[in-house]
Amino acid sequence: MRVNGAQYRTVWLENGVVKMIDQPKLPHAFSIASLRTCEETAQAIRVMVVRGAGAIGAAAGFAMAQAALAAQTKSREEFGRSVEQAAALVRKTRPTAQNLFYAVERVLGATNGLEPEKAARAAVVEAQAIADEDASACQKIGEHGEALLEKKTRMLTHCNAGWLAFVDWGSALSPVYAAQRSGKAPFVWVDETRPRCQGAALTSWELGQEGVRHAIIADNAAGFFFSRGEVDIAIVGADRIAANGDVANKIGTYEKALLAREHGVPFYVAAPLSTIDFGCPDGGAIPIEERGEDEVLYASGLLDSGTQGRVRLAPKGASARNPAFDVTPAKLIAGIITPYGVVKPSRLRDAVPSRRQALSGPARTR
Repeated sequence: MRVNGAQYRTVWLENGVVKMIDQPKLPHAFSIASLRTCEETAQAIRVMVVRGAGAIGAAAGFAMAQAALAAQTKSREEFGRSVEQAAALVRKTRPTAQNLFYAVERVLGATNGLEPEKAARAAVVEAQAIADEDASACQKIGEHGEALLEKKTRMLTHCNAGWLAFVDWGSALSPVYAAQRSGKAPFVWVDETRPRCQGAALTSWELGQEGVRHAIIADNAAGFFFSRGEVDIAIVGADRIAANGDVANKIGTYEKALLAREHGVPFYVAAPLSTIDFGCPDGGAIPIEERGEDEVLYASGLLDSGTQGRVRLAPKGASARNPAFDVTPAKLIAGIITPYGVVKPSRLRDAVPSRRQALSGPARTR
C-alpha cells in the first residue's frame, strides 16, 4: 500500500532486523521502528507498536526467525532450548490473536530436525513465507469482497482491519481498496473504536492515503446511522474465528452485529485462513485478552503544544475494566470473506478442506 505515494508493508525483515511501522505514533507522525532481537520484537507486539491479526502473525514469525539466527552457533540441544524459550515468550504477548500462534508453530516446525545453521536459514524462509502469504491472501480477500460493494456503497467498519493490521492490503478494508481502484467510489463509516481509537487514528489515516471518502463516528453513533438507512453493509476483521464460525474481534464488534441484524444490514467478517482456529469449537473457548485500565481512564493524542501525550478522562481513584475483544456469534454473520471466496459460517469447516488439516494439525516441517 501507499504512504505519501511510496510503497510500504506494515512489517518486514531486513538483515535480521525487524522493521515495522510504529503504529502508536500514527496518524500524527510516520516512522519506522527497528527491532534487533526477538525480545525487542516480542515487546513491540505486546505494547502494540504492531497490532492487527496478520501483522501480529508476521511479526511473531520474524521474532522466531531472529531467535533462530541468534542461536545458530549453538549446539543442537542449546538451539532447541533457545527457540522453545523464544516461542514461549512470543506466545505470551497477545493471547487472543490466532495468527500469532499459527506463525510461531510454523516457524518452529520449519526448524525441526535441522542443524542450527540450516534451521536458522529455514526459519527466515518460513517467516518470510508467512508474511508473503498474508499479503497475497488479503489481496484475494479484496478481489472476492469487492463483489459485495456496489457503486457508492456506504460501508461501516469497526477498529482497524486495513493494511496496517496485516502485511499488506488488509482484510475488511481490502474490498474497499479494490472497489476504490475500480472506480466504485465507496464511502466508509469509521467507528472511532474506544479505548485505543484505532478507527479514528489508523483506519481514517489509511483511507485518506488511498483517497477513500469516509467519516469518523463515535462508537455510540453507529445505531443512529443504521436507523436512518445510511449503512448498506458492515465488514469487520477478526482476531480468531472458531470452528463453528463464531468470531472474536475488537471490543464493540458484537454490538455492531446486533445493530446490523436489527436493521436488515448484511454483516460480514473478512479474514485469511490463518485466523481460523479449527481446534477451537466455539466462541466460548476463545481466550479474551483484558488490557490495563489506563487505556480506558486516559486518552492519548496530539496536544496543543504539538507533542503527543495523554490526558486523564476519569476522576482520580476511578477503576475500569478493559476487555480487548468480544465474540460475535456465527448466527449474526452473513458470510466470511476468505481468500477462497465468501462462505457461510456454518460451512466454514468444509469450505477449504485442503487447508483445514494444515491449520488444525501439527506444524508442518520442511
